[in-house]
Amino acid sequence: MNKTPPSSKQTLATPTVSSQIGSSIIHSSLKRLTLDGNISFENIDYATKDFGNRYHFLPLAVLNPKSISDISTTVSLVFGMGSSTDITIAARGHGHSLEGQAQVRGGVIVNMESLRIAEMHFNTGKKAYVDVSGGELWINILHESLKHGLTPKSWTDYLHLTVGGTLSNAGVSGQAFRHGPQINNVYQLDVVTGKGDVVTCSDDQNTDLFYGVLGGLGQFGIITRARIALEPAPTMVKWIRLLYSDFSIFSKDQEFLISSQNSLDYIEGFVIINRTGLVNNWRSSFNPKDPVQASQFKSEGKVLFCLEVAKYFNPENKSNINQNIDAILSELSYIRSTLFESEVSYVQFLDRVHIGEMKLREKGLWEVPHPWLNLLIPKSKIREFAAEVFGNILTDTSNGPILIYPVNKSKWRNGTSTVTPEENVFYLVAFLSSVMPYSTGKDGLEHILNQNNRILNFCKRNELGVKQYLPHYNTQDEWKAHFGKQWEVFKRRKSTYDPLAILAPGHRIFKKAVAFQ
Repeated sequence: MNKTPPSSKQTLATPTVSSQIGSSIIHSSLKRLTLDGNISFENIDYATKDFGNRYHFLPLAVLNPKSISDISTTVSLVFGMGSSTDITIAARGHGHSLEGQAQVRGGVIVNMESLRIAEMHFNTGKKAYVDVSGGELWINILHESLKHGLTPKSWTDYLHLTVGGTLSNAGVSGQAFRHGPQINNVYQLDVVTGKGDVVTCSDDQNTDLFYGVLGGLGQFGIITRARIALEPAPTMVKWIRLLYSDFSIFSKDQEFLISSQNSLDYIEGFVIINRTGLVNNWRSSFNPKDPVQASQFKSEGKVLFCLEVAKYFNPENKSNINQNIDAILSELSYIRSTLFESEVSYVQFLDRVHIGEMKLREKGLWEVPHPWLNLLIPKSKIREFAAEVFGNILTDTSNGPILIYPVNKSKWRNGTSTVTPEENVFYLVAFLSSVMPYSTGKDGLEHILNQNNRILNFCKRNELGVKQYLPHYNTQDEWKAHFGKQWEVFKRRKSTYDPLAILAPGHRIFKKAVAFQ
């Protein structure tokens, strides 16, 4: 394993002697495979990179599958070699893992974006759905669904991610309070297991594998097809931001909104620490309800909390929607001068993060290290967490946004591999930091990692019952603690569907056993 600090020249982790021996065996075997796609052994450095931009593992080869059979054949080959080699396999989507989870040293990367099982297949009947490739991007599903007047129900904030990637974690955004995460809104999967078997699974067919794969971090199989639930699509979005200076009031309003029958479609929030010019920063896309009062609001030096909500609508219903929103807002206790509104198209709203990506790419600030920390925090502990972290451990939010919003556990599917806190309501808190290249200051990698560790240590020391989302650990004992009472089921599923621990080694949960040669 090689962690590449931003101030050094990037290097790649090289295989060990034992894996080089295995590589020579599998290299010739892979070349002899008859495939619809192809396998590349050269110019594969791109597979050593991900969005986190901190871990870099050099694979032996990259499989570019054109069919499910290509993936099954390759996995079957490696499985058939048994423990004679330490070659492993990782599925790679759009490369947005944070800490090398979709990389593999000296093994085979499956480039899921090259998989094209067929055109998207839509069922527009009463139980509307779309069948898509596991390597399809959500943004493409959105555009194709809208042609049928339909849309998926639940999203992530960023849509340029693959279906298999988000379903292997959970897929959480501001719609989760109503519809649950994306893993709640899938009817059926096709999966290639660690034995090379192709299995169709659902709520009533191969159920154990279905629930294991959902949120399973790629440990039990590679998702090659997914049947995604759809609903009628709106065309417009009323997008609103409100500010609070008191966290207790802010969180109380958030919890009220996710528990009420107010029919909002999206509820999130974020933290603002020590930022200036806040109102002016929003003027390009949000209009203050009361411009005079808003101009008098001063944000300098304060810790503020922004409630962000949205309501979907079609133009013919705009009058009713505005009345509905006014009624909802009248129940809230935000700072009255800080109501900001915007109307955008449904696509513009859902693809909002991509606009920021384009701006950062222009400045050369997109492909930098991203030491993100995503936490799920029980409702009963969120105020204790906020009091210590916001304004104490963190003294500004200049390194990236901090998202914070509650979700209802009742909306999450029981029995999946995703780990959540015990309580019925818990908060997602996401520290989405970006590192300035070569910096050794507060925007440098070391400083941000130290902050993350201080946050984690505080949670552990005070026994807050926090679980990490998109987790990364270095030892199996840490993973056991993460899964808690779910560990035995998780381990049993691994031994059933990937008994040689071939799949997804980048998570460092299980290690492939290699016989002494």
